[in-house]
Amino acid sequence: MICLSARLISKEARSVIAIVGGRQVTYCRGICGWLALSLTTLVSGLGSSCSAPLGPGTAAPGDPFWRQTIKHQGISAFNPNPGAYQVFRNVKDFGAIGDGGRCGRGSCRSSTVTPAVIFFPKGTYLVSAPIIPYYYTQLIGDAKTPPTLLASASFDGIAVIDANPYIPGGGGAHFRVVRNFVIDVTRVPADKPQGTGLHWQVAQATSLLNIVINMSKAPNTAHQGIWMENGSGGYMGDLVMNGGKFGMWVGNQQFTVRNVTVNDAQTAIFSLWNWGWTYQGVNINNCQVGFDLTTGGTIDQTTGGEAIIDAVVTNTPIFVRTSKPSNGKLAGSIVINNAKLNNVPTAVGDASGAVVLAGGTTTIASWGQGNVYKGTNPTGTFTQGNIVAANKPSVLLDGSGKIFGKQHPQYEKYAVSQFVSVRDHGAKGDGQTDDTAAIKDILAQFAGCKIIFFDAGTYIVTSTITIPAGTQIVGEAWSTIAGSGSQFQDINNPRPVIRAGETNSQGVLEITDMIFTTIGSAAGAIVVQWNVKQPSGQNGATGMWDSHISKLEADRCPKTGAGGSANCFAAFLGLHLTAASTAYLEGTWVWLADHDLDLSGESQISVYSGRGILSESAGPVWLIGTAEHHALYQYNLVNARNHYMGLIQTESPYYQPNPAAPGPFVSQPSWKDPDFSSGQYTSAWGLRVVTSQDIIVFGAGLYSFFDNYAQACIPTRDCQRHILNIDSGSTITIYGLSTVATKYQISIGGTGIIDQSANVNGFTSTVTAWSRN
Repeated sequence: MICLSARLISKEARSVIAIVGGRQVTYCRGICGWLALSLTTLVSGLGSSCSAPLGPGTAAPGDPFWRQTIKHQGISAFNPNPGAYQVFRNVKDFGAIGDGGRCGRGSCRSSTVTPAVIFFPKGTYLVSAPIIPYYYTQLIGDAKTPPTLLASASFDGIAVIDANPYIPGGGGAHFRVVRNFVIDVTRVPADKPQGTGLHWQVAQATSLLNIVINMSKAPNTAHQGIWMENGSGGYMGDLVMNGGKFGMWVGNQQFTVRNVTVNDAQTAIFSLWNWGWTYQGVNINNCQVGFDLTTGGTIDQTTGGEAIIDAVVTNTPIFVRTSKPSNGKLAGSIVINNAKLNNVPTAVGDASGAVVLAGGTTTIASWGQGNVYKGTNPTGTFTQGNIVAANKPSVLLDGSGKIFGKQHPQYEKYAVSQFVSVRDHGAKGDGQTDDTAAIKDILAQFAGCKIIFFDAGTYIVTSTITIPAGTQIVGEAWSTIAGSGSQFQDINNPRPVIRAGETNSQGVLEITDMIFTTIGSAAGAIVVQWNVKQPSGQNGATGMWDSHISKLEADRCPKTGAGGSANCFAAFLGLHLTAASTAYLEGTWVWLADHDLDLSGESQISVYSGRGILSESAGPVWLIGTAEHHALYQYNLVNARNHYMGLIQTESPYYQPNPAAPGPFVSQPSWKDPDFSSGQYTSAWGLRVVTSQDIIVFGAGLYSFFDNYAQACIPTRDCQRHILNIDSGSTITIYGLSTVATKYQISIGGTGIIDQSANVNGFTSTVTAWSRN
């Protein structure tokens, strides 16, 4: 992810972008941000200390996972006592989780200054009450031999891992990771709902990765793999649920789920409510129902949008079941694309037993239920049947014809000797020292032959850091590189804080568990400029996974605007994908902070970032994440090709239209900016597409919640007029578009075409599919 925001760092205003990464491994993937590594690494030049490129991992089968044995010297730069505060915590050293001095259990709602990696070595841990990950926590098990969390027969609590307990002043829902575990609740009596693996009521900057949940298969089982009743996520992937009444029981605004398998559950996935979820790569085996959807809400929110792509369903009587029939009108949108059914009698039906789409042993190419639109026709057609099948360029697909996905890299086969610590080589990460020279020297010495480990900390840089092609970077508890100083302040001469590859470079470049940000006013900062291109035949070799952000101080930039714009510029541009680049970005949150994470009350703030994500890439590009609160746009695709985007989620700045877009910035044609001069567009574009080809949007939530911090526009659904614009020549197919409080859901050439009033779907309005023809 990438997130833009400002963060509480000493007494200076700061803005943050977060980046996270992952890669394909045997188990599962998650949301934290590291550099992923291919066995074949094409480098533009090895570091001066290198005699050969980094090859395969050299860890012996019996060696501990490198995270357990690497030197633990990470710090929390802005903790009140950074010298004494411990970031990495091995549960065997603590004899327990070790939560002293941290934010959680009602002591505070959120904090970025008490991060922790809670590490579980391999083994079986008997638990009788929930494990609670506090704010800014990564629960990480041994990736070589994932530990088992075994619920006792007398287990008492909402779930084995409870991310957000119901306690007074309970912690905020951001910044949590759970990775590499087997959760076993089979000892809990089958009829007890305490047999739940995870309570996962979360928001952005959270992830589940590489988790197996084992539950009772008894006929009276009440066990659940994941229980989620609220929130605003988020990403989860590489999960396996065995048994249970529900593999997943979920309700959340939006989520992306990738590579999930449910075996032998009564219901694989139950959806209580949402605005829009994307499921990519779902395998359902020997269940009674695949997806069981609560539907029918037009005033009350039920399941607003379910978009399923690349599913394989076997020996399951019903693939998708809705709680109510549609009765010929939108009451919950469904999109099914490339679903292979094996002995599935009913593909789509409702709770009355009616069959909407017959199943069998067959493949559903592209089917939908909901309102379907074409071109500039403002009138949609309610459809229960085949819908437009987007052209899928082969470069976006894996060998089986599915949308490509890549698992979060964890380097579990690599020995500690194959890593190099930046703190061991002169970098401080203390939030005060200028670490520019040290980081440049480390990359010059070790890029291409060592995995660069950024110990937990905040690393200040005062000029551009170029990460060479061939580099793998791993962070710890969201290690932060923060641009600061005059180099990033000239709005007329913007410069990157991080340059991912030299221009036109080619090679592997993977980043995980990192945050990229700025400190102080940074009107000329391009937080990340992405130049690197993947080697031929190595899809996903250039990528970032799982990234997060902080905020600016409320006393410097309160929501009243009293801080002025000059002191509250967070960035010129969050992420720039240049023309020759390729990128796999999973859980890449490009967030400009709308509230303060460290001060009491999480006060709203007015900080300013010009642009979210600008892509000029010819692809392939996979964008799975969010961009929020930027002044001109969240996503801007110009001369782009071969993009898969799903699910994307945006929010317009809360202060708009005061000032109106593009203020306090100005549109610059040389930066492919939209034109706001007519005065009819006063808020940022959520998605803008210009002269771009073969763009697939598979799930989108584009939201506008405020009009100058007021919400009287919510009931009337008109906080802004336009939010998604497509020019007359681009080829793009959109599935599962949900908008909030925006009059026109889709505009063509700047003219509003689809009025939300025809597509009311609970709190949101939903377009099931739009295509040019």
